[in-house]
Amino acid sequence: MSAAKFETIDAYLASVDETKAGTLRSIIDFVLAEFPALDVKMAWNVPHIHRDGQYVMGLAAYKKHLTVSPWSVFVMEDFKARLAPLVVFKNCFQIPVDWEIDRDLLRDLVRARLAELA
Repeated sequence: MSAAKFETIDAYLASVDETKAGTLRSIIDFVLAEFPALDVKMAWNVPHIHRDGQYVMGLAAYKKHLTVSPWSVFVMEDFKARLAPLVVFKNCFQIPVDWEIDRDLLRDLVRARLAELA
């Protein structure tokens, strides 16, 4: 049996519980409001924020956490100290499903990734 294929962000969010969906929607809405040149689309069956096809941030829901990926090991390395309270990997970090959105962190992560893409 294969996993469900999601065609839209709304379909993906509808597939996860309300708390996870709310947190993911808040992250997406905040980033798109702060950076109007960005857009969101499904890629690899999870939501991705991008600029003209260049990935800026990927998001995914798991059983006990959410994952955020700024699509850059260099950005991750630069933010390692700020991300220290969270579970951090080489290319992504985990946040609680009910994460209180850290607007400054998200804004800075996106700015760093966009600078890298410039």
